[in-house]
Amino acid sequence: MKTSDFYFDLPGELIAQDPLEERTSSRLLILDKKTGDIKHQAFRNIIDYLNPGDCLVLNNTKVLPARLLGVKKDTGAGIEILLLRRREGNIWETLVKPGKKARPGTQLIFGDGLLQAEVLDVAAEGNRLVRFSYEGIFEEVLDSLGEMPLPPYITHKLKDKNRYQTVYAKYDGSAAAPTAGLHFTRELLEQIEAKGVKLAYVTLHVGLGTFRPVKAEHILEHHMHSEYYQVTAEAAQTINETKKSGKRVICVGTTSCRTVESAADEKGMLKECCGDTDIFIYPGYRFKVLDCLITNFHLPESTLLMLVSALAGRENVLKAYDRAVEERYRFFSFGDAMLVI
Repeated sequence: MKTSDFYFDLPGELIAQDPLEERTSSRLLILDKKTGDIKHQAFRNIIDYLNPGDCLVLNNTKVLPARLLGVKKDTGAGIEILLLRRREGNIWETLVKPGKKARPGTQLIFGDGLLQAEVLDVAAEGNRLVRFSYEGIFEEVLDSLGEMPLPPYITHKLKDKNRYQTVYAKYDGSAAAPTAGLHFTRELLEQIEAKGVKLAYVTLHVGLGTFRPVKAEHILEHHMHSEYYQVTAEAAQTINETKKSGKRVICVGTTSCRTVESAADEKGMLKECCGDTDIFIYPGYRFKVLDCLITNFHLPESTLLMLVSALAGRENVLKAYDRAVEERYRFFSFGDAMLVI
């Protein structure tokens, strides 16, 4: 199967640059994975498609304000750091721009010295290992100095950091938001629970690899980036009970999907666990846990589009995307949503 099999033409003006004022006012395209039938709704009405006993799986990762703008201590030249992953203590794997000016030993200053750093070594893919020094609590310093690491296709400056964060975000660690969850409010989640739908929270820290294009001509030649995930005993029990009762497991976002599919045994059962996953889901994959998916509209030729196609069929999905373009849906991170049932 070729990467080009997942191409579609997207007008640039349909790429959402800003979040809507009301989270639940996004549009919702409903795709029947068996028939290919398409319906249109407002996202706030998603509760009408959830049944008592169903389980909604949500990724409670929290996006770090991981973009830091600073200067080199010796020359004052501007430099940008993007935090990728904490290695140990105050040592982080980072992406530095311009990388050529960040040789080992380079000293960096952020926020008039509130945060300082030293480049220790060059890591994989040209990333840099950096050790930070500061007074107080790192997360508080980062919150005051850092900016949200918005995807490269968003050129507008984000006015409110919380709009690139789900309302149930809990555990720091992501370089990007699990964007399907951005449509939910606390009120909507309360209404969903009141209907008898169970909520299960899992964690997958989204890496920058989620934005990397598939460069291989054939999809099987593509190597997925690795991301850390965790499933609690409580979440595992809730999901297992849903499966055993014959009700549906509905994942909010591709990250929740990748988490439960990585953690499940061959019978689709989960247990408390954590680890790294580089699972690649594409057409032909047999889902062990997931029944339905809530997701945003993804980039052409992306692994995320391949995952949705594995669930609903490539032709059905591309037809739905063409319809979304015709109907002027908003695409990507701040865009509208799709429910595959």
